[in-house]
Amino acid sequence: MAKSQVTFNKREKEKKRLSKRVEKQQKKEDRKASSTGGGLDNMLAFVDEYGMLTDTPPDPTKKLKVKAENIEVSIPKREREEKPALRKGRVEFFNSSKGFGFIKELDSQEKFFVHVHGLLEDIVENNIVSFEIERGARGMNAFNVKKWVDAPKPVIAPTPEAEAGPEAATAPGTEEESLSEA
Repeated sequence: MAKSQVTFNKREKEKKRLSKRVEKQQKKEDRKASSTGGGLDNMLAFVDEYGMLTDTPPDPTKKLKVKAENIEVSIPKREREEKPALRKGRVEFFNSSKGFGFIKELDSQEKFFVHVHGLLEDIVENNIVSFEIERGARGMNAFNVKKWVDAPKPVIAPTPEAEAGPEAATAPGTEEESLSEA
């Protein structure tokens, strides 16, 4: 008959496993015996008027009533600043052989990329241009770029009385008086 396959080392490991299981069970029973009990009431937490967690319930006399319509759930929409669609700038750099360049806006000093496809007229460096902007793949791009033309100032035509001068102007009623005298 063959010998048993249980060695000394295997018996020692089994004893350790059993002792750990017994210790664990003993600790579990000790925790149950030493707990104060109460169940759910001991697990509740309250928030005071300052937002801190406490174990005491809040004072009902300090309770504030809030109307549901006064509560804002979302962030109010930000009023957008309307920038003029047409901007004015100076061509900082333009390479006509490669077909791109940069325009620096005169008001904000921001630089915008411009491509030859966004041009309405031929431009060169240091030209003052008008343009619009749009979002491109790498940032804001200028398009509809054309040379800036200042609008001519309106000429105010002088009135005939002003051309003749103050001496030529007659006082009201003088013509009638001269006709009635004649």
